[in-house]
Amino acid sequence: MNTDLPYMNAPGYIKKVLEKIVVAQTPSKFTQDFLSTVLGVGSSSARPIIPFFKRLGFLASDGSPTELYAQFRADSSRGVAAAKALSNGYGPLFESNEYIYKLDDSKLKEVITQLTGAEKGSKSVKSIVSSFNAVNEYADFESPSRGAESLQEEDNEGLMTSSGVVNESPRGESRSIGLSYTINLNLPATSDIAVFDAIFKSLKEHLLR
Repeated sequence: MNTDLPYMNAPGYIKKVLEKIVVAQTPSKFTQDFLSTVLGVGSSSARPIIPFFKRLGFLASDGSPTELYAQFRADSSRGVAAAKALSNGYGPLFESNEYIYKLDDSKLKEVITQLTGAEKGSKSVKSIVSSFNAVNEYADFESPSRGAESLQEEDNEGLMTSSGVVNESPRGESRSIGLSYTINLNLPATSDIAVFDAIFKSLKEHLLR
């Protein structure tokens, strides 16, 4: 089965738009009007940037900017955000080679041609390479914060599923779980000390072992 990878026929607009969103105010919805009026990119060739950004995770399905969009705008997290966006949009490439972002254009074209089933030297393959590289120019896959984020995601997956069931760690490590509980007692209104002795004796035998 051939793999569908995101790209723009005019990939030069990717870097241009990415540079502009860093300085522009974040919109409630990233629309064609925002693209042309606020960012000043009115060419019809730039319009596919919206579905392209959705594939990468910068925009939600309704066009609203995501947390990844906000992270890209910040100088301190731009590299990690770009790396995450590439992982989102080009997952199959990273599955074939986790260091795909290090390959030169020639080797990258070979991988893309194999995955997409496209003809060698096709225009679409060239556009995919250029689109990938436009985002990869900002990406930082070596950032310690990216490694910490991935580790946290693995830990969360290993400890708890969505149904609240504890699973084994993905790395096969043993996990310990600490539990605490509070017991509230409604004691009877009595002055007979024997009643209290019986209550606390029962607690000790059945609950406080």
